[in-house]
Amino acid sequence: MTPLTANVARDEGSSSVTSSPLKTFSLMSLSPPPLPPYAPWLRELKSDERGLCLIHLLLNCANHVAAGSLDRANAFLEQIALLAAPDGDAMQRIASHFTEALARRALRLWPGLYHAIDSTRTVLLPLAEAAAARRHFLDLCPFLRLAFVVTNQAIMEAMEGERVVHIVDLNVSDATQWISLLQGLRARPEDPPHLKITGVHEHRELLNRTAVRLSEEAERLDIPFQFNAVVSRLDNLDVESLRVKTGEALAISSVLQLHSLLASNDSASDPRKAQRVAPISQLNLGEFLDKDHAANGHSSSVESALSSPFASASSPARMDSFLASLWGLSPKLMVVTEQEANHNAPALSERFVEALFYYAAMFDCLDSTVPRQSIERLRVEKMLLGEEIKNIIACEGWERKERHEKLQKWAQRMDSAGFGMVPLSYYGMPARRLLHSFGCDGYKVKDENGCFMVCWQDRSLYSISAWRCKRYD
Repeated sequence: MTPLTANVARDEGSSSVTSSPLKTFSLMSLSPPPLPPYAPWLRELKSDERGLCLIHLLLNCANHVAAGSLDRANAFLEQIALLAAPDGDAMQRIASHFTEALARRALRLWPGLYHAIDSTRTVLLPLAEAAAARRHFLDLCPFLRLAFVVTNQAIMEAMEGERVVHIVDLNVSDATQWISLLQGLRARPEDPPHLKITGVHEHRELLNRTAVRLSEEAERLDIPFQFNAVVSRLDNLDVESLRVKTGEALAISSVLQLHSLLASNDSASDPRKAQRVAPISQLNLGEFLDKDHAANGHSSSVESALSSPFASASSPARMDSFLASLWGLSPKLMVVTEQEANHNAPALSERFVEALFYYAAMFDCLDSTVPRQSIERLRVEKMLLGEEIKNIIACEGWERKERHEKLQKWAQRMDSAGFGMVPLSYYGMPARRLLHSFGCDGYKVKDENGCFMVCWQDRSLYSISAWRCKRYD
């Protein structure tokens, strides 16, 4: 097989995970000599050596799974099992999640066996566990809190002087963001507006809890308030249920939601019908990293995305229709937070490499700021990040919801739907103080043509952008 000769050091991630095994990965051949299934010396490897070996094994395993060579894939899974550990160092924990994802994808080639085994486990996390994992993620990492701060500030600025403000949250899962907004509205010089929040979520219980918390806070602050609960999944949302009325100044908040609408019923829903692509061993990892390098802001920008036909490729009709329906509501502002990653490539090989780098950075920032024995961190990695990894790697078609894409593609979609970008002006002390409060200088925020990139070290992990109907311009 072709050796991997790309210089991985060109990748921007400079975390301990990405800077050690992943950056020196270019010095090794992608296809190490065949190993016996239970090579005893594997257990004696040092941490860095083990990390490099795991990367080799994972990429080879993914290569064989994608090609349908399940006997070979099984041999690599046996070797990985000797090194990966859900409670080990960052690379061991990452490997355990990617290994499970690959195994589940391989098992899907036998639908009867897969569904028989899958029916014995809970496919969806219980609501309480999912909510707890999200709360832990909110507490342990600054990404969501920063998105809330920036979104709220953008809304405050856009709604200055408005008497009736209506906010639509496309996934109300926590009252924290809107409690902060209520407090901000109370503190502004003019009287607070009449505030209406419409929350969309598929679980009524969660909506009811959020409504109670927000109503109590609004009453304490003496702010006219009403909450409109819409029980629906985003892909089934009827915009009429949002009850947007004439005379309301509308703002829409979407935090890590829009990408799920990119799922479609296509031929890739069956791994056996998936397009055959060059195996990872015949692909130049440098090409992946060059694209990642460019999309992280070095040779491209939001402006170039808006004029690039590439960015508009393969936008599903459901996404186009949904954005068009939101545009029809004439929002004064829409703030979008999404994962800054390319996890929607049709080829498993490309998706796998992209995901490996992205989640290496995510696990690394947790490693740097949260003790390894933390139960909360374990829940985040297992119930949140681990579930995302499984969905990206093991699923296809409509089942693959975690179709993360980078800002330049979102910019093209928003522009095509009739939205114009609103530069985010809030880059002041509150955001910096929030990052500083996590006690680690690895977290950064950078302004990229009026949008914000939230980073770990130099790797962009989340984008925050603001938009308004062009008719307002």
